[in-house]
Amino acid sequence: MKVEISVPEVMSIFKEIQQKPENIFEMIRVEVKESVGQYLSKLMDLERTEFLGRQWYEHALGDVNHRNGSYSRNFTLKGIGAVKVEVPRDRKGEFETRVIPLSTVFLK
Repeated sequence: MKVEISVPEVMSIFKEIQQKPENIFEMIRVEVKESVGQYLSKLMDLERTEFLGRQWYEHALGDVNHRNGSYSRNFTLKGIGAVKVEVPRDRKGEFETRVIPLSTVFLK
């Protein structure tokens, strides 16, 4: 992952941290939430790939199930808070993730 940031942006961040040092923790918390959400979403997508038995754009003969996008949900993790995840689905509605327990209630 490549991050590009300009010198004025860096200076602005440093000034903000000097004025309100407690804000750095909020900045880190937001980054952690985003990273965890992306990681869980990717894991669920890989799990769906395994469930379907083929990679993206790989075709199979016969009546087979297909990817059918995903839907957004907020999932609450202890110590982190609400994390946005993309829950993948399949055309037949048979896929159920094991990455996040089925008994878990998603927040809308």
